[in-house]
Amino acid sequence: MILEDIVVGQFEVNCYVLAAEEDRQAIIIDPGAEEGKIRRALAKHKLQAGLVINTHGHIDHIGSDDKFDVPVYIHRKDMGLLTDSRLNLSNFLALPFTVKAKVHPVDDRQIIALDGIELEAIHIPGHTSGGIALLLKKPKNKVLFSGDSLFFQGIGRTDFPGADEKTLIKSIKDKLLTLPDDTIIYPGHGPSSSIGRERSSNPFLN
Repeated sequence: MILEDIVVGQFEVNCYVLAAEEDRQAIIIDPGAEEGKIRRALAKHKLQAGLVINTHGHIDHIGSDDKFDVPVYIHRKDMGLLTDSRLNLSNFLALPFTVKAKVHPVDDRQIIALDGIELEAIHIPGHTSGGIALLLKKPKNKVLFSGDSLFFQGIGRTDFPGADEKTLIKSIKDKLLTLPDDTIIYPGHGPSSSIGRERSSNPFLN
């Protein structure tokens, strides 16, 4: 399996390029900026962009959605963020942005599959109303892309429109901390972690 972590943009978002093997179609998770860096990662492994998944609809995670000419998947409760620069926070940066690509709504527990990769979308509201984590089901398991819900020793911000700290913490405890301890967490920002580590020592969850 190919898994590339590309840190992009001024907010240092972790964009992930995921594929079963070389010379396949790839899933791009959260292409927030710097299209060129993402394309170089694709070229390195002879991959073609197949689809984009946004873990949520904030500008730092969606800024290059339109650059790859592929469908975009996002939870249906965050679809409005892709077309409203106030909700996706881009207007606060004086650069209002909306996504023009074809958008597919995602529901809780939906499987998103492409060319040997299967991801299960887990609805984790709290940072946004439609935030999701992505649990890898094939070709291997015990890998979680947590977006801006769960970080190394932290959780997502809850001071944005539509955010709620109690909802986020409950979502994490009910849906993520029930995963095996050795599940690797690849978050939307910052270093990787594991479910066991965050369950035992994350100060926001204890």
